[in-house]
Amino acid sequence: MDLACVDTLYSPVEAEIMRSRLESAGIPAILFDAGIASLIGPGVSGIRLMVDEDDLDLARTELARPF
Repeated sequence: MDLACVDTLYSPVEAEIMRSRLESAGIPAILFDAGIASLIGPGVSGIRLMVDEDDLDLARTELARPF
């Protein structure tokens, strides 16, 4: 499984919300660098929202939809 970055977020809360949105739509998602971002502080280090490369277009479409 090759992973692709859907987005880079700078708020741990926003990153978790976006990951949850994808998961609830049936798209498995992982947050990379969330641990270091929480140590450094919000807004300094980005948190990468990752999905399977095959799900990238579907994930972008899902996240583009309004809440």
